[in-house]
Amino acid sequence: MSGRTGWLVVLLLGFCVGVVADRWLTSRLRAPFAETGPPIVISRAPEQPPGRNANSVPEAERGVGTSGAKPPLPTVGELPAVLEELRGRGLRVPVDGSQVESWKGWFEQPRAGHPHEAVDILAPRGTPVFAVDDGSVGKLFESKAGGMTVYQLDPTRRFVYYYAHLDRYAKGLAEGNTLRRGDLIGYVGSSGNARADAPHLHFAILALSPGEGWWQGKAVDPYLAYGGGGTER
Repeated sequence: MSGRTGWLVVLLLGFCVGVVADRWLTSRLRAPFAETGPPIVISRAPEQPPGRNANSVPEAERGVGTSGAKPPLPTVGELPAVLEELRGRGLRVPVDGSQVESWKGWFEQPRAGHPHEAVDILAPRGTPVFAVDDGSVGKLFESKAGGMTVYQLDPTRRFVYYYAHLDRYAKGLAEGNTLRRGDLIGYVGSSGNARADAPHLHFAILALSPGEGWWQGKAVDPYLAYGGGGTER
């Protein structure tokens, strides 16, 4: 091999080695910034105040009220139809001895700038609280405002019965439990923001529209749902 040819071979080998080294170094520098797919977004729901605002959604309750699973719920403009359906269920009074007529007016009473949208059933601490309808325990939740609460779904999952300010739950009560009308679910208390010297059950009924979960819905006056005002039940 002549001297000139030898130098050409050396230069060619050096060029090849340089290209390989450059690609390797570039790939190492870019690796930390390589895209690994779309970012994962983790959302955190705020603490749930009493009633029907969002909290974490149990997987078992996703899709409550979806179309095709059950007949559509009447809209707010068809409230008489909602009341007629509730009255036809023969709902049990949640606290023995409470008179439906004593619930009149509680629903509209103002509470911190908004309607109460529930009835307060006064009773001694420790008085049993019973399920008003068949269904299941949709959620057990404790909040600063509502205290110890129970969200009960009716059999069609179109209505939610909400019990708040409990002193304690019935023994063995757990989310997902099947309930029968009249089953013990807890005891009257003053947990949450209720006055300690005025134990009572905060009781609400929520009507779910298609696609809504247990924490949502339109409040329905329990007084009217039970046939208050002399309407036939």
